[in-house]
Amino acid sequence: MALIVHKYGGTSMGSPERIRCVAKRVAKWARAGHQMVVVPSAMSGETNRLLALAKELAPARATDAYHRELDMLAATGEQASSALLAIALQAEGLGSVSYAGWQLPIRTDSSYTKARIESIDDQRVRADLAHGKVVIVTGFQGIDDEGNITTLGRGGSDTSAVAVAAAMKAHECLIYTDVDGVYTTDPRVVPQARRLQTVSFEEMLEMASLGSKVLQIRSVEFAGKYRVRLRVLSSFTPWDMDIDEEARSGTLITFEEDEKMEQAVVSGIAFNRDEAKLSVLGVPDKPGIAYLILGAVADANIDVDMIIQNLSKDGKTDFSFTVHRNDYARAIDLIKEKVLPVLGAHEVVGDTNICKVSIVGIGMRSHVGVASKMFRVLSEESINIQMISTSEIKTSVVIDEKYMELAVRSLHQAFGLDQEAA
Repeated sequence: MALIVHKYGGTSMGSPERIRCVAKRVAKWARAGHQMVVVPSAMSGETNRLLALAKELAPARATDAYHRELDMLAATGEQASSALLAIALQAEGLGSVSYAGWQLPIRTDSSYTKARIESIDDQRVRADLAHGKVVIVTGFQGIDDEGNITTLGRGGSDTSAVAVAAAMKAHECLIYTDVDGVYTTDPRVVPQARRLQTVSFEEMLEMASLGSKVLQIRSVEFAGKYRVRLRVLSSFTPWDMDIDEEARSGTLITFEEDEKMEQAVVSGIAFNRDEAKLSVLGVPDKPGIAYLILGAVADANIDVDMIIQNLSKDGKTDFSFTVHRNDYARAIDLIKEKVLPVLGAHEVVGDTNICKVSIVGIGMRSHVGVASKMFRVLSEESINIQMISTSEIKTSVVIDEKYMELAVRSLHQAFGLDQEAA
């Protein structure tokens, strides 16, 4: 049979009873003849609890000063859940063994709290699988060349699971979450949102980058690079459901854009509330200005999302860009202190009451007028567009946050996403 990787999120591992259900589900797959590697997250809320303890001990200093120790601390959450799952599997009568990332090892760079995987040694895992054991590997963590424990950042267990699946050339990586797949948009905003049977890798990558919380973007990027077959499904279905039915449930993220895929022009509506906009006003309109502004921001390790530069007038222009809302205060202080004095610009102003709404679909490549339809729908709802960004398969707009749900509902209906695919 096949080598399968299961990944379980924090809510799936949230209590002894939930862990017991995960063990029964994994045991079902193992007894069906599959070689099983499982990557669990920390129990729900555990990482936050640990980091809160650190903050309580060092309230006067930014936690940036303790990145190495924070990784040592945060990594224990996944280690605990992995050991507990191994115990639960053994109680089910299955041979199992758990490994921390450093024991394989999973090699990473030294970027504490946001490390990137460089290589995975699968020798120990393959040896255990050959002896019929279920292997549990901690998500979210690894080890650098100096022997320091590192973590991959929030959502890093998804990336760990995909990386393990890639290294071992697994048949499929199943991501078990608290939702039963990828939807046309968030059902909490649009109750008529529909679960997609399949979604292309490109669409999933765009949705993840634009605010969809189903999969962490780095895991999707990893899957694309190594062509790992992914399926998103729910861990809250009965653990003893028919295995063939389970293997077809959820949403398959595929690389084949064939006739079997849903051929909607727009496949989904993504949105992100965590945006903030900065506008540098009265910037001299000359070569190198964008670099001076964004280079300083990048040097501070702040990601920039959307960018717009207005038409020059009297040798001056306005330059606007968006960042994550958590980075807003740091970014605006940086511009005031290090950029304005060099540029001789008038001022920098900001807005944290914005959001980004996006339409995504591979069908946009072969259909004209999709963006204009989006703009018309928003106009009919009297929603002003502040910024626009486009690619082959997506169009994003920045709007006032108070109109976000209205925009998502209107676009979802206008593009027929509440209707079953033909």
